[in-house]
Amino acid sequence: MNIHFGFSYVGLIFLLMLIVPNLIWSKNKPLDYDKYIRNENKILRLFERIGEISVTFISLVFSDFNINKISNESMLLLISFILMILYEIYWIKYFKSKKEMKDMYSSLLGIPVAGATLPVVSFLLLGIYGKNIFLVIATLILGIGHIGIHLHHRKEV
Repeated sequence: MNIHFGFSYVGLIFLLMLIVPNLIWSKNKPLDYDKYIRNENKILRLFERIGEISVTFISLVFSDFNINKISNESMLLLISFILMILYEIYWIKYFKSKKEMKDMYSSLLGIPVAGATLPVVSFLLLGIYGKNIFLVIATLILGIGHIGIHLHHRKEV
């Protein structure tokens, strides 16, 4: 495990793919969304926040995620990027929908709660690709909180 400090342009690209649709979503929330967030599990919310902050920071400050050479391990980066493309498709599907709670927690290609699952798995694969245990751990923490909250909301809907 060689971990290298330095700016990650790949991390920045992934974060932009994550943040831009969420900024657009903030003006396109489902009507009853605020009712559901009041019922969120506080432990899951804490995991989600710690994961969000950690994943953001780690994705930017370690150069391990940048493309250095094409190898068999590059397949992990490619799969991770494809998952982020699917995440963008999920958002397009949501923005074209009636923007109801059921749309927010919908599946995509059989992937449950795609809006939470796709980016978490993508960043997990990015951490594995970069051999960066910090991103792997941060993503697991994020996944517990973020996917857990989304599954709870979907169950409530």
